[in-house]
Amino acid sequence: MPQSSQASQVPVTVLTGYLGAGKTTLLNRILSEDHGKKYAVIVNEFGEIGIDNDLVVGSDEEVFEMNNGCICCTVRGDLVRIIGGLMKRKERFDAILVETTGLADPAPVAQTFFADEDVAEKTRLDAVVTVADAKHLALRLDDSREAKEQIAFADVILLNKTDLVTASELAQVEARIRSINPYAKVIRTNKCVVDSKEILDRGAFSLDRILTLEPDFLTHDYADEHDHDHDHHHDHHHGHGHDHHHSKRHDDEIGSLSLREDRPLDPDKFGEWIRTTLAEQGAKILRSKGILQFRGEAQRYVLQAVHMMMDGAFTAAWGGKEPRYSRFVFIGRDLDHEKLRAGFASCVAD
Repeated sequence: MPQSSQASQVPVTVLTGYLGAGKTTLLNRILSEDHGKKYAVIVNEFGEIGIDNDLVVGSDEEVFEMNNGCICCTVRGDLVRIIGGLMKRKERFDAILVETTGLADPAPVAQTFFADEDVAEKTRLDAVVTVADAKHLALRLDDSREAKEQIAFADVILLNKTDLVTASELAQVEARIRSINPYAKVIRTNKCVVDSKEILDRGAFSLDRILTLEPDFLTHDYADEHDHDHDHHHDHHHGHGHDHHHSKRHDDEIGSLSLREDRPLDPDKFGEWIRTTLAEQGAKILRSKGILQFRGEAQRYVLQAVHMMMDGAFTAAWGGKEPRYSRFVFIGRDLDHEKLRAGFASCVAD
């Protein structure tokens, strides 16, 4: 995507997190603090946020304008319509935040920014940010499919309420997060105190920024520790007899698979394989991304997908001395490791 068009697009952050994790605190901060930015916040219900009337300078039916320059509006109906309305306003926004409900899977909201041409022209999906409650996350992960999906989808995780847990509980909950999603940036917070730069305009979905954001994406092998035996890696999270709980629900486990290939790939074989894989298994594959070396190409190809929707492009050239290889990462539910490994290997150029 040419830079010029990207520069004119407003970055959109999808904010998710379980009820009570602290999303509302975060949104209230953004709507009331003096950060000098114009943010638009789209929420499900104003009632939850409790807009402080002293801070409102003007409102029309579903939009409240705050005295720090931000505005807040509610999603009644169609997100595409709301975004269209926001983009027609005369002022430019630095960023838009879309809150998903506490029980919702963030994927459909994220996919809107891939799928709808009008939205994609004016905005770009920037990152999925999940607020998690350090004290209650482990329980949530045991009893809620959605809580796991919110962690699995995240580019950034605000691990909030860290003052309510001990250091060892915090380490345990981080290990549990990592077992689901080794690639997200985890930020520990209390009362959601975080610099907005940490969560907004991250460029996590920007193909040309994946490498600058995650320079170790190519070499990061955290996930590989879990590849060969993805049953035992829960043992150290629970020293107190929850293991049977997991074995029964193994099909519900989310994990990641990281693939590497040193030989150049054939672009046609790869294209066919990834399209088929996402078409057949896309419901289980929540997020995937890769950096690929195609035969005869000086530039690396970067690709990422949310379920079946993908976006890919040639980006920077490989450096002269750096080893060239392809890397692909899947985060998903009950992934078929062997089939994905064999498929990726079959994309090698003859």
